[in-house]
Amino acid sequence: MRWFAEPRACGMIVGSVGKSGRRSRHAPTSRSPCVWGMGMAGVRRSRAHSSDSRPRTRDAAPPVPVYVDSRWTGQHGIGRYANEVLSRLSVGWTPLPIDGDPAGPSGMMRGIPAQARAGLVYSPGYNVVLRARRQVVTVHDLIHLRDGAALRYRAYYEGVLRPRIRRDGTVITVSETSRAAIAGWLRDDRVRIVNAGNGCSAAFRPDGPHAAAEEPYVLYVGNLRAHKNVDVLLDALAVCRGARLRMVVPRAESDDARGRIAARDLGPRVEVLCALDDDDLARQYRGAVATVLPTVYEGFGLPALESIRCGTPVVHWSGCEAVSETVGSRGIAVSSATDAADWSDAIASMIASPQRVAAPLDDEFSWDRTASIVSGVLSELTDSDIAANGRSGR
Repeated sequence: MRWFAEPRACGMIVGSVGKSGRRSRHAPTSRSPCVWGMGMAGVRRSRAHSSDSRPRTRDAAPPVPVYVDSRWTGQHGIGRYANEVLSRLSVGWTPLPIDGDPAGPSGMMRGIPAQARAGLVYSPGYNVVLRARRQVVTVHDLIHLRDGAALRYRAYYEGVLRPRIRRDGTVITVSETSRAAIAGWLRDDRVRIVNAGNGCSAAFRPDGPHAAAEEPYVLYVGNLRAHKNVDVLLDALAVCRGARLRMVVPRAESDDARGRIAARDLGPRVEVLCALDDDDLARQYRGAVATVLPTVYEGFGLPALESIRCGTPVVHWSGCEAVSETVGSRGIAVSSATDAADWSDAIASMIASPQRVAAPLDDEFSWDRTASIVSGVLSELTDSDIAANGRSGR
């Protein structure tokens, strides 16, 4: 299929084990109009009743239906990705009629009804759907295989997810860093690894209101999981006298954050924020002298992108490849992940000499671009299935 066979024409990044490529700067070419201004419920209703527009002859094989695991919702990275991408897919799709948490033990490998088994199943997350004839999953990162990972995750990735990806032959990811990591993990050069990239809300832009602040502050956005390395930031703040910090964390982790702050006697200098919408979060980015992200591992690192899109530099660990890939020279790369003094020096430097950075081009990190690439993958796979069914007489 021509659209998929010429990836540079549409901004698609396709990789396989043993091959490397740079992030494409080309904007995608849309196959059909995107769906705009719809919540997930509206999108599901629209896609469930949309018709396939491909021309058919009397003897042509019937179209292969696309079923989407639309259970990925919530205030987390995959939830945001799912909401933004599914609302923009240009192929007709139907939600899988299954329930449960797709990331939980009972919901991760749910079986599907008989009518959905013959279709192509797409998940914006890393969960396998049992009994699907063909499936495309999205592996954002391999954080679950890092040191200290729960045994159940390791068993799932090694015993279920990897064999399934090898069987289906295609997997989607979000960055060149993740593409390279997945290639090394799969060890199978027959698998196409498609880097669809990530997008960013239009709310994150340099021009806009700033959050009010009596004194300069740095910003942290993220959760408190171990790989986020938040303690080194708090330890650095204890060393950097007078520096102020605003932390945007999930509401469920706010008490944990306040406990860590109190243990270091930082209460007067740290403010914990929760449940901000995009507009409010963008104000916080624009008001900060820097966003500090000491994370040691990411598949992409969306807060880093949001920050530089607002013109705010990022202080990050040089060894976190995904964040370095996104930020480039727009900030300070700290050489040590654990030395609080080094992080304190970087924070003090940002406060002493505030600077703004040039935001990336709008089409460099675009949800439209990402959705167009995913749509192209799904369309290419369903077209190949139609051809196969036609040859077999089904």
